Amino acid sequence: MIEHFSNDYASARRRWLDLAASRGLAVESHDHPLRGPAGEVLAIDVVRDGPAEASRVLLTTSAVHGVEGHAGCGIQAALLQMGEQLRDRDDTNTAIVHVHAVNPHGFAHARRVTHENVDLNRNFVDFSKPLPVNADYAEFHPLLLPAVWPASPADNQAMQDRIAALGLRRAQLGVTGGQHTHPDGMFFGGHAPTWSRLAFSQVLRQQTRHCRQLAWLDLHTGLGPSGVGERIFAVNDAGAPLDRARRWWGDQVTSVHTGTSNSVALTGPIQNAVETECPHVEYTGICLEFGTLPLDQMLQALRADHWLYQHPEANEDLALRIHQGMRDAFYTDTDAWKRQVWAQALDATQQALAGLRESGST
Repeated sequence: MIEHFSNDYASARRRWLDLAASRGLAVESHDHPLRGPAGEVLAIDVVRDGPAEASRVLLTTSAVHGVEGHAGCGIQAALLQMGEQLRDRDDTNTAIVHVHAVNPHGFAHARRVTHENVDLNRNFVDFSKPLPVNADYAEFHPLLLPAVWPASPADNQAMQDRIAALGLRRAQLGVTGGQHTHPDGMFFGGHAPTWSRLAFSQVLRQQTRHCRQLAWLDLHTGLGPSGVGERIFAVNDAGAPLDRARRWWGDQVTSVHTGTSNSVALTGPIQNAVETECPHVEYTGICLEFGTLPLDQMLQALRADHWLYQHPEANEDLALRIHQGMRDAFYTDTDAWKRQVWAQALDATQQALAGLRESGST
């Protein structure tokens, strides 16, 4: 199944559309207002594999952080090809809904953020209320994004000193948890809903109209040991949803709120959309995060990418190196890594479907 992993967005989308056509499945496309680097159409492409009125739905999402789509879209393509090997043909109560490339612009341009420079997984906040405050980010901002790239040893040392002063966990939260004060900065949550948020919210409403039990696998790469898929329960850690997640996917399901996860609590994760778009469902979901490079190397790649966003006049050779660095930080292009990732994703998918059947029978 590793042949389904693609080296760029355009190839991933062609593969996705061809697989859907070969299975006779309709594709619901939400075209992005901008084009890709070669003028190609960008879109969120939704395929429903199963009955339209199924009361149990397994949702998969890829490329919420665009450049992470190399693995996420590859996993979805392999799952789509498997089709009825995953879902019993006679099961009229279960459907699998794949939302392919939630942030297609980021994927196509080798960026983690949307075309608005927004981290989509920090954008699902209530913009009618005061925005979350992250006072620590303001002190990091000039250290993260110096005037010249690569950053000087003095710049990097100043940032390390600030991390040491705050402690690693607080520093990670300050840098990566989300901020709404620096639009040109890192992990920016936005001042309004992004195009991707609005389009995905519409998809979620439509695809869960008849749903009573919703399972969700949100596919990510970056954090953790190389090739290891951490199962992160990222939203409300209290009560039955977390208990169900651990019953379905095992006690190794981690929590952003208790400090057991490699991730930290986020200001506006995409899973918040369940509460606003389909509050009637019984929700059970995880982020499946596959490790690539050590955290400090990944952060360096992200710093370079955002520096380039601030400096579009940078020379072409430097820009190419930065884009390649982003790809390498979120996609390990080896057969061994892909096989490891696919095996874990398939296992988590099968466990989710078994959990849905269990919930639906009680």
